Amino acid sequence: MKRENELVLHQTGMRVIRRMCGVKLRDKLSCVELRQPLGIEDIMKVLVVHRNRSCCYGHVLAQDDDDWVKSVTSEAKGAKRRGWPRKMWKEIVDKDMDD
Repeated sequence: MKRENELVLHQTGMRVIRRMCGVKLRDKLSCVELRQPLGIEDIMKVLVVHRNRSCCYGHVLAQDDDDWVKSVTSEAKGAKRRGWPRKMWKEIVDKDMDD
């Protein structure tokens, strides 16, 4: 993503957050002060995580089928544990791709 697009995305996000809080720009509150009560993360941090995850996934797909990295990321082997099933890395990446 270009730096210009990141800047526009950040500005738009902050504009929405200020509107949600009922704060004007001239009140000069920092981004952290506005995001913290709402429990909202910085959009750029979230995008970087998703971008890095999808980049790594491309490298994993390029590996041979008998490579240990590809076998670790595919299916869980062994007995099923009690409780809620654990999230697999592939499921998370697939969800990122859908978003």
